Amino acid sequence: MPELPEVETVMRGLSRVLTGQVIRHAETRREGLRWPFPPGLACILTGARVEGFRRRGKYMLMRLEERPSVLIHLGMSGRMVAREEGAPVVPRLGPQGRFSDARGHNQPPEAHEHLMMETEGGWRVGFVDPRRFGCVDLIPREAEDTHRLLAGLGPEPLEEGFTVEVLEAALAGKVTPIKAALLDQKVVAGLGNIYVAEALFRAGVSPRRLAATVPGLRARRLVPAIKTVLAEAIEAGGSTLRDYVRSDGEIGGFQDRFDVYDREGLPCRICPGPPACHGIARLVQAGRSTFYCPRTQK
Repeated sequence: MPELPEVETVMRGLSRVLTGQVIRHAETRREGLRWPFPPGLACILTGARVEGFRRRGKYMLMRLEERPSVLIHLGMSGRMVAREEGAPVVPRLGPQGRFSDARGHNQPPEAHEHLMMETEGGWRVGFVDPRRFGCVDLIPREAEDTHRLLAGLGPEPLEEGFTVEVLEAALAGKVTPIKAALLDQKVVAGLGNIYVAEALFRAGVSPRRLAATVPGLRARRLVPAIKTVLAEAIEAGGSTLRDYVRSDGEIGGFQDRFDVYDREGLPCRICPGPPACHGIARLVQAGRSTFYCPRTQK
């Protein structure tokens, strides 16, 4: 599932082509994704001017002038594809070596494109979601933060309000491992398996450690590690492992910088090697793989 850096990257791409644009035509091609589309979604989008975008955790909000905001969640396999009208077919290397095309309006839609918007400025944006775990909803602008999917989210890790003190308060008394605690969207919004693993490595904190024992020195290392990892991942356009691509069809690049994620058995980049360290280890926590260095993460 796309995490905060991937969602932020997609949102910035959409903002570049849609902000200030009027949607001259929109249509839906099925009844919905994970849940049904809001009634009249295509009619509400058609003729609307896009004022801008906001991200909350792993959700995007497309704000419309004098109309409700459009909440978008990419789910497991969803992606937003932006194409300029009249653009030639350009093959782009996609995830797992597959090619995707940047195509103009005169080309047929991609398979599994369930929502489509065309703008007066000549852009075509499609929501492609093969597994249909994504979702789209409409929210009055003033009610965004009280929507059922957003109301319980924790602080945004890249904002100034996410401080050591805030994290320590959220972890106080928690007897779950710190890895599980950071994946809890009520503790901090937007983190997922990849960036929790990378941040814990940089902070030197074991994913096995109980969350309640992190406040103090470890929390003071962990907060800046989270911020730095996320900022670097956004700069690299996110991480492409399977389905994720940016809105322009290009893949992310942060997967080439992983320190621990998906590197089981490979040398730790800061350890001297055997016999002191036997490389990156993998364990399963709550049904999900965790990657870490047993020597440096305590």
